[in-house]
Amino acid sequence: MPRPVSPLPLLGTQAGFRRFTVPEYHKMIEIGMLTENDNLELLEGYLVYKLPRNPPHDRVIQRANRLSMRLLPTGWDLRIQSAVTLLDSEPEPDIAIVRGDDSNYEHRHPNPADIGLVIEVSDSTLAGDRGDKSRIYARAQIVCYWIINLVDRQVEVYTQPSGPVVAPAFGKQTTFHTGNGVPFLLDGTLVATIPVQDLLP
Repeated sequence: MPRPVSPLPLLGTQAGFRRFTVPEYHKMIEIGMLTENDNLELLEGYLVYKLPRNPPHDRVIQRANRLSMRLLPTGWDLRIQSAVTLLDSEPEPDIAIVRGDDSNYEHRHPNPADIGLVIEVSDSTLAGDRGDKSRIYARAQIVCYWIINLVDRQVEVYTQPSGPVVAPAFGKQTTFHTGNGVPFLLDGTLVATIPVQDLLP
């Protein structure tokens, strides 16, 4: 996991790091203790710095955004680098496909029941996306998680989440390479098959 932030003295403990609940995290945002300029997200109770993005990473997000928006069936929407609320975390995945539209999330972020797919675009964050983010999404029972892996030029699809067990994990991983098509499924229905090369820079 990326390096946790040392807690603010007012809220932290003297020895080591302190974990925060999702409601505590929301309260810190509400009262202005945390702002977008702090560049943090809550992962497993820790405030964690988000790493800076590079042009290939952002280019792939835009490509995946354009592709997905053309394919989305009625009743689904796409969110870019926006928060999702889980039991002990509030990550900001690069892309989340969620039920409804922006009017559904005027007063809250999407939760696992709202989410059909989360996507992380990975280069310098690959180890964390395969490890920490995968564990977090599996614990939350996110039904499908993609890693668009820029290092190995492949798309990794994770399904069959374990839920909140001792060692959360996805039960199935399938890797797609250039020349393959990635099945884009929502609610178990195949929406389209996306060529891997269309998702890579």
